Amino acid sequence: MPARIIETQAAPLAAAKVDPITLDILENALRNARVEMDATLFRTALSPGIREQGDAFPLIADRQGRMVVGQFGSFIDGFLRNFDGDIEEGDVILLNDPYSCEGAISHINDQLVIVPVFRGGRLIAWAAMFGHMTDVGGKVPGSLPTDAGTIFEEGFRLPPVKLYRRGVLQADILKIAAHQSRMPEWYKADLHALVASCRVAARRVDEMCERFGDEVFDAALGELLARNHRAMKQLIGSQIGEAKVSFEDYLCDDGRGAGPFRIKCTMWREGEKVILDFEGTDPQSSSSINFYMNENMFKMFFGIYMIMVFDPQVLFNDGFYDLVEVRIPEGSLLKPRFPAALSCRTHALGRIFDVLGALLGQKTPDFLCAAGFSSSPHLMFSGHTQAGEWFQLFQIGFGGIPGRPFGDGPDGHSLWPGFTNVPNEFLERYFPMRIERYETVADSGGAGKFRGGNGILMSYRFLEHGQISIHDDRWFVPPWGVNGGAPAARSRKLLERADGSRTPLPAKCDNIDVAPGDLLHFVTWGAGGWGDPLERDPALVALEVRRGLVSRDGARAYGVVLDAAGEVDAAATAAEREAQRQHRPALAVFNRGPDLAALRENCLADTGLPAPTPPVWPAHVAA
Repeated sequence: MPARIIETQAAPLAAAKVDPITLDILENALRNARVEMDATLFRTALSPGIREQGDAFPLIADRQGRMVVGQFGSFIDGFLRNFDGDIEEGDVILLNDPYSCEGAISHINDQLVIVPVFRGGRLIAWAAMFGHMTDVGGKVPGSLPTDAGTIFEEGFRLPPVKLYRRGVLQADILKIAAHQSRMPEWYKADLHALVASCRVAARRVDEMCERFGDEVFDAALGELLARNHRAMKQLIGSQIGEAKVSFEDYLCDDGRGAGPFRIKCTMWREGEKVILDFEGTDPQSSSSINFYMNENMFKMFFGIYMIMVFDPQVLFNDGFYDLVEVRIPEGSLLKPRFPAALSCRTHALGRIFDVLGALLGQKTPDFLCAAGFSSSPHLMFSGHTQAGEWFQLFQIGFGGIPGRPFGDGPDGHSLWPGFTNVPNEFLERYFPMRIERYETVADSGGAGKFRGGNGILMSYRFLEHGQISIHDDRWFVPPWGVNGGAPAARSRKLLERADGSRTPLPAKCDNIDVAPGDLLHFVTWGAGGWGDPLERDPALVALEVRRGLVSRDGARAYGVVLDAAGEVDAAATAAEREAQRQHRPALAVFNRGPDLAALRENCLADTGLPAPTPPVWPAHVAA
């Protein structure tokens, strides 16, 4: 049964009109409230993943649960359809089970807090926020076990429950939830911070209603949603064709030696509606790389891309959802059947952005971006100090951002636009490690008229015994370039022991023992280049050589020859570029680099690791 909203005010909201000036004031007030939610959370959480990196996603929604401001789309409608209970004023809902909210959150580290906002006994809005907890139990520190076969191995699963009931904290719920975590104090602090951020939003909504009236506020939310619908309708009609276009990309492996795994999407328009069909995506994995992708979440990804490329002034919200139909095959990598493991879904989540960009750019290649959103590199480090105190780090690393139609991709930047890095000083202060290198990796971004962003090298010197886990991708299948741009360098991880021995580590591994003096070289992937590298300004190439972003040998990828002083040799550069043009094949829209067969053949020599073996599924699964 769906959730039941208990309202003591029976009279429905009267219809109202909102003038353009009031609408503009309320839109900006809502935007500011969403920013204030983040500020409240980041100032009161304890874990570095939330406090320092900002791994949390807020929203404010209308009475129906449709997101008006936020980032990930609404988490609320899937919850409302699956919560068999009453919702009353003062309630605060907590959940972390993706299967109980139709994938609105996609792994159990993400704790979702939902607050119904009432005025005068009547529901007027919703506020919600989820954040990634450092630990929620399970078989490995960090609760992201690569080899998990079911969600039961990943940590505690919480269905929708009332953390607060009619304004009263349900202390037993908090006690049970925190008891499952290896970092209970961080868990409790982060959870209270999530609640506080939602309450800030609720107060701001109440203030808006007090100033303008409940009816005007409700009408303004409706108009903001309708305005988005009108804008997206125009964008879809002008930018999405009726002819089908398809694209596929691959997750490199499942952490168990199998791979790569295909994600395929086909897009076309039928009348006013765009169809995005993932038929052809591989079946679900037996490991934890499955991504239970909520259809509305993907609609929001689609909408954000369209808006940011074609009309960045549009407020993105849930108003356009009826214009998009998402089809995801049951039992696939993107809609696994319960109780499939989900903890390491971040790789597929990142790859979705690459696939989406490739789809939307095919009709208008001038707007096409290269690959590079690709994944979200994770490092976990945990153990006991010599004093017997437990320490546990969860950190997200950054790769390159794709070359774009209007410029280079940033070096070492986050997949998520609001994320920041954990400062090295913070890491060295609170964890037994020393950061010996933190630098861009020259030539790791794909060459192009606009260069793909370089990856990053972080070298961690461990000062205590402990264990590390690594979760990354793009180590086997490189990020592709577009419109003549070159593919990027792949990720790699190397553990240098205190005795000088060196061991390549897989991109996905858990429970690797480390000792004082061991050094981990954590190298992230670059991003693909955009456009013909031979059209790049030679002076800019020379400048980047001086800055260490491109090597002298790497300058040849742009047809640039430097003299002994590092200046451009104009005559030699012109001759080099002409020679390269004469001998290269025709430039392709997509440059993936070597095919899968060649990648397999050369994998051990290129990466120091054996190639993944093609995945095999039982007959009933493959069918």
